This record gives sequence, C-alpha cells and structure tokens, in this order.
Amino acid sequence: MPKNKTIRVRIAPSPTGPLHIGTARTALFNWLYARKHGGSFVLRIEDTDLERSDPKYEKDIIENLKWLGIDWDEGIEQKGYRQSERIDTYTTYIKMLLKKKKAFYCFHSQDELEQEKQEQFKKKLAPRHLCDHSENPPKSPAEKGIIRFRPPEKKIQFKDLIRGDIEFDTALLGDMSIARNESTPLYNLAVAIDDFEMNISHVIRGEDHISNTPKQILIQEELGFPRPEYAHLPLILGEDRSKLSKRHGTLSISWYQDQGYLPEAMINFMALLGWNPGDERELFTRDELINEFSLERVQKGGAIFNLDKLDWINGNYIRNMDLEKLTERCMPFLKDENLDKEYVKKVVALEQERMKKLSEIGELADFFFTDVLEYDKELLRWKDMKDEELSEILNKLENVLSGIDEKDFTKENLQKILMAEAEKLGDKGRLFWPLRVALSGKKASPDPIDIAVVLGRKRVLKRIKEARNRK
Repeated sequence: MPKNKTIRVRIAPSPTGPLHIGTARTALFNWLYARKHGGSFVLRIEDTDLERSDPKYEKDIIENLKWLGIDWDEGIEQKGYRQSERIDTYTTYIKMLLKKKKAFYCFHSQDELEQEKQEQFKKKLAPRHLCDHSENPPKSPAEKGIIRFRPPEKKIQFKDLIRGDIEFDTALLGDMSIARNESTPLYNLAVAIDDFEMNISHVIRGEDHISNTPKQILIQEELGFPRPEYAHLPLILGEDRSKLSKRHGTLSISWYQDQGYLPEAMINFMALLGWNPGDERELFTRDELINEFSLERVQKGGAIFNLDKLDWINGNYIRNMDLEKLTERCMPFLKDENLDKEYVKKVVALEQERMKKLSEIGELADFFFTDVLEYDKELLRWKDMKDEELSEILNKLENVLSGIDEKDFTKENLQKILMAEAEKLGDKGRLFWPLRVALSGKKASPDPIDIAVVLGRKRVLKRIKEARNRK
C-alpha cells in the first residue's frame, strides 16, 4: 500500500435477497482493511434492478450489518448512496459516451444473439458479440435496443493484491453491454462510475468478479477515471468443496442471529474464511482482528464453510461471557417475558458450559421452566436396577430431602448428605442417576445437586414423588 494514500473501501450489496454470509464476509474484510489503515468504509446499495429489488431486503442488509457490528463511515443515511438516487449522474456519462461514439445502440434480438452464441460454441470460440449496428443501425429495429461499448483491442493488465499479476485480452470480450437505455446503466458501468464518484481506492470483493475487472478498467480508461487497487477474495465453499449454496444450509445472516449465534463469534468465524494469522490461533477479539488483518495473508484457494467450527467458536464465546450479559442475551430465546431474571441467571450459570448456541437454552434447560416432565419410566433405572430397588431409592431420596429445611437446602449441605447416602450403596450412580432423571427428565443435564438447588426444596420433592408414581 502506497504511503499517505487515503484508504476508501466499500460494500455494495443488491437488495434482492437477505444479507448472505458471503456478502457479510466481504463486508468484514473491507471493514477490517479500512479500520486497520485509518480509512473509510462506505455502504452503498445497488438497486437499479427495480424488478428484483425490495425495501425489505435493504432493511435486512442494514440491520444485520449493524448486528454484526460492521459500521460504515458513509452510506445510505446520505443521499446518493443508492444507485436509484444516482440516475442523473449515470445519464450524464452514458450520453457522453454516446456523443463521443464510444457507445452505441445495439438492436439485435435475443434470438439473433442466441444463434450467434450457438455458432461460436460449435466452432469452439469464446462467446462474444461483435455488433454491426455501431455504424449501420437498422432503420426499423424489431426490438428495443441496448447500449454497448466497443473496447479497443489490447491487453489489460492489473496487479491483484491477493492473486498477483492478471492479464486479459480484450479481443475476447466483444462489444460489452453497458446500459439498457440512457437512464439505466448495467452493472459494470454503474460500478465504474460509483467507485470513481465515491473516491474508492481499493475494491475488495469475491473472485467471481475477476472477469468483471477488465470491463470496468476499460470503462475507467475511456472516462478518464483513475484505477483503484483490486483484491479478489476466495470463494466460500461447502465441505464438499463446491461453491457454497442453499443445499449446504441456510446462508442468510439473519438465520444465524435467530439461532443464537453471537455477533462476536460470527465475526471471528467469517474472518477465518480465507484469512489466517500465520499461526495456530483461532479465537480473536475484534480489536485483535483489526491489528492482525492483512490482504497478504488472504488465501487464493477456496475457504471451507464448516458449521461445526462455528459452533465451537460460538461455544467458546458463550463460556467466556459475563453471566449477566449472557443471561440478557438468553432471555429472548426463552420466549416468556414474565420469567424472573435472577432465576434465569441461575439456570444459565448451570448450562453455560454446555451451550453452543443461545437458542439451546430452551431445549437444554426446559425442565427448569415447566412443572410437567415428559420421560419414560425406564430412563430412571441405573444399569440393571429392578422396580423394587428403584422404588426404594426414590423413597430414600424423598425421606432424606424432606428432612432438610428450606434454609439448609444449599449445595454444600446437599452434597454432604446425599454423597454419604450414595457411598452406602457402593455405586454412587444408583442414587444420583434416578435423582438426575427425576429432576430433569433427561439423560444429560447439569449436576443433579445443582439442579436441586435452583429448583428449590418444594419442586424437588414434587418431582421425586411424581417419579415414584410414574407408570
């Protein structure tokens, strides 16, 4: 990076669907680059596709970027950062190109273009359209035309900050379509104009845009725009190493939010999709990522999306989170506004070590929030335990626990009393397993003594009695 160069990067999603994890990863890499170098991060919305664009998707993009903590320095709060607000600007440049005869109307029909493509395919030629309408437009065109740009035949070379030197032969491009009409630019023209008008210094985007880069460079050269630096990120791949798609799972950021993934964990996980710090570390704070991030350590090969890895990272963040803060974040997933927060905090404290996602609190700890447990009586048995012994154990538990006052129903006291009773049996599981199931209705749960303390004496005795009477 040249010294004293002002860094300005951007993310430019189209509001044609919810924020995709690939777009979010690209936004993150741009944001990290800007924050590390004291630059500016710009959010603009590419909404010229009026048929597919929808305000609800723009709202989703904005809300989920904010949820992730990816903030922008300039963007849609200001006029001119939606393409739909920039029509006059595009029209000015399109008319300029038409007047200079660098652009022209093409009136070939879709059938004619498809026939041309098929003939090129048979001859094993690269598909391109060489239009004869630039000099000889039809007098009565059958279809409404589009605007094309004829590039000069030359080699386009640029240095990709991730992939090194890249070269394209413009002879393979043909006459590029750049606008539907004088007020509706197509992607490559709009991007070239927007990046220039917004003084974008670095274009950091997915490798699927590499083929667009020479087209945008040609437009920049024709319009006298300076060329930004380019860096093309590796694609995100599924575990089968094919391009990440819906068949690999849900891709929208809102789904991960709804599932109880933490924004801190999502940032950490996405940063590792194509970048590494050069060592074995996998957990980073946001500030550490800003300090460590560099395009030099972005890989060229595809980044594998591994949901198990995300679960592991998320679980680490949950385990290390302040209990008060974690309780606040868990409350919405319990879907009961009348729950006592101090009671929920005790439950969360028990489940914190086991949780991988916030949404699991409802499933892992449901027995804390209901008085009706659903489980089979067979689950109460420890190993080869018969009905008679099971009944004796449950009676013993009821008798022992009913003899403890509410004020003495503490972890230390219960541990002392119940451990003594378990040791008499020679196998502690013969006492503690039926107690675990009677209190939770589950095979896996926190320590039954911890459960008992949170539930309290009255509910514990009620559940033991229900277990004894279970058919």
